[in-house]
Amino acid sequence: MQGNHEQQAYDRGITIFSPDGRLYQVEYAREAVERGSPTVGVRTAEGVVLAADRQLRSPLIERESIEKIHSVDNHIGIASAGHVADARQLVDHARQQAQLEQLRYGEEIGVETLTKAVTDHIQQYTQVGGARPFGVALLIGGIEDGQPRLFEADPSGTPYEWQAVAVGGGHTSIREHLEEEYDPELDQEAGIKLALEALAAEHDELKPEGVHVSSVTVDDPTFSTVDTEVVAGYVEELGLGGEEDE
Repeated sequence: MQGNHEQQAYDRGITIFSPDGRLYQVEYAREAVERGSPTVGVRTAEGVVLAADRQLRSPLIERESIEKIHSVDNHIGIASAGHVADARQLVDHARQQAQLEQLRYGEEIGVETLTKAVTDHIQQYTQVGGARPFGVALLIGGIEDGQPRLFEADPSGTPYEWQAVAVGGGHTSIREHLEEEYDPELDQEAGIKLALEALAAEHDELKPEGVHVSSVTVDDPTFSTVDTEVVAGYVEELGLGGEEDE
């Protein structure tokens, strides 16, 4: 019982380390991310692909109202897993940073610069009393100096750069699939297919209308959504749609 009381004391204090060097509130924020539907990012030789599973809590919900992938600037997009409301706050912050860069220097913000601005903001909420960490993980992808870049921002405020990554529920099995199948020389179409296959590794089947896929390439550095009809074609080609494709 004494151990439980001690843990509860550290639970309540976001700014207090436990004796074994843990910040429990940050760990709980990571658990919130785990409860979210999965999101995948793939960096290809041609660009970056972001794909997110949009699960419906009810058939009465309009699927388009579930926003998990956002355009931040023409050349950068952000995908999230975890608390959607927290993600929207961070996306708004990212957009402000992108606009400030344009106003101050007359140029587009770099993907790495934007990522570090966002993670610095996230990290502040692990040091301030009376606030809680953001319960969301972000994948930030775009084109910088003619090169595709892909970063993850976790609830601790730590930035990681990846070739391919998954966050959210089932990310462990999805990452295993990415590690087995990823090739740095993938073209953009192959990157989209890999992202869909990775999401399917956590589900028995994929419904094209339930997957949001966005893409940005070096040749066309404009972050845009891949049409549902195109996604449906890939799902059918790869046999990811379950019995309906048989």
